[in-house]
Amino acid sequence: MAVHAQAGGLAVQEPLGGQPAPGSQRSVADFDYQVKYQRAFEAVLWSLPLVQVQGGRMATLGGLDMRDNDIVAMSGTATPKFETWTANSSTPYVFAYSDLKNEPVVLEVPPAGPDGSLYGQVVDAWQMTIADIGPSGIDAGKGGRLLLTGPDYNGPIPAGYLHAASPTRRVVFAFRSVRAPGKSGADAYAYSKRLKMYNLSQAANPPRQRFVDPTEQRYSSLLPQDERYFQLLHDTITYEPVRPQDRHMLGLLASLGIERGKPYQPDEKTRKAMRQAVVDAWYYLQERFDHLPRDKYYWTDRQYVPLLLPDANRSFSFEYPDRVDVDGRALAFFWCTLVPKRVPERPAAYYLLAMADKQGRALEAGRTYKVTVPADMPVRQFWALTLYDRATMAFIYTRENRTTLDSYGLERMKKNADGSVTLYVGPQAPQGLESNWIPSGGKRPLPAFRFYGATDELFDKRFKMPDFEPVDEQTASTSKAGLAMGSLLLP
Repeated sequence: MAVHAQAGGLAVQEPLGGQPAPGSQRSVADFDYQVKYQRAFEAVLWSLPLVQVQGGRMATLGGLDMRDNDIVAMSGTATPKFETWTANSSTPYVFAYSDLKNEPVVLEVPPAGPDGSLYGQVVDAWQMTIADIGPSGIDAGKGGRLLLTGPDYNGPIPAGYLHAASPTRRVVFAFRSVRAPGKSGADAYAYSKRLKMYNLSQAANPPRQRFVDPTEQRYSSLLPQDERYFQLLHDTITYEPVRPQDRHMLGLLASLGIERGKPYQPDEKTRKAMRQAVVDAWYYLQERFDHLPRDKYYWTDRQYVPLLLPDANRSFSFEYPDRVDVDGRALAFFWCTLVPKRVPERPAAYYLLAMADKQGRALEAGRTYKVTVPADMPVRQFWALTLYDRATMAFIYTRENRTTLDSYGLERMKKNADGSVTLYVGPQAPQGLESNWIPSGGKRPLPAFRFYGATDELFDKRFKMPDFEPVDEQTASTSKAGLAMGSLLLP
């Protein structure tokens, strides 16, 4: 309806739109700050998988004094010093970063067999997998030479290579070295050192491969929860080719001083907005996990959620013909990294995280829980229970330095009469059951079961994992808000 006013006794008709209704007031005093904050908040959700890769790259090349194509090969399984998202601490890691801007890179993969096998991915700068590795990967477990090419390469593909094209210049691979039956962790380490990575121009005479073992070092690829996040974003988004689906966001990033060809020099107001946006994005995603819909749970009557939360196409781009699901992508990568190209119906390895106890109550800091692992777990290789801090999704630092209990160590655990084993997570070990306990260090726990070589019983859901149960009525010492959200830990 048109707005009328009186002027000299005559009715004056106003346009039907074009201005706020009479009496409206602005809700923001400083639009410049508000716009910076809003765009920074959305940029965090949009860029999470991209910045994770760049953060890991800087932690590796800078923190470990490495170069592109040098390979990290861990001589032991990961400990809390390996600060990253939901890492495996049953098998040693091997990973490397590379840059394909100047020329293609060759990655030599050993065949799977009696000496061991590799499982993992080669991903681009957005963490989109360009090659799965292992028995179900591009090499089909037979090994071979992969040729990794970037968007700047227009040359021929030489014969004898498995070609993996990357839409970005920077790539990273991360594998788990899985020991073969009868083999040791040392054997898995030795097997991982059969990998080679070098530039294509060096193929006729590959250089001696440089390996770095950071097992005893503190290595953190966890992202800074402040304005430093945007330095990582600037350093990668201004280096990589522009994807059509990202042009809109790149236009918004200009208001934060993130532009191609320009140095990263945000003023104090921009840094303040960035700092708050990163913190709020962390709380927002934590809250989303606290309220996951029931259709995300693996069993309707259990409290487990798959670690991998793919899109509707069982992949991780979250790109559809009509939209990009930014929130869904951020949620998927908030607690894991380096995911497969596509999650098959029956993957070689499957992971389930416990979100609550048997009664559906969120797991709390300061409490002790138990879970009984059946004797007939549905695995061909091994099972593992690993404990993470709900705040960081990383391992928990404790005096005992224990993060995992798995079937490799069953002989050291106390078993039940039926062959099952009851495991405990909490601040203190139940008396006489230290060998069956993973310390939580007083943190809000995030337990994860891994099924390596999972069988049809798991995927057909004929097998159901028992839920965790509290074994005490101790009230956690942290506040209700702290129990719900954990504590913000800055690396």
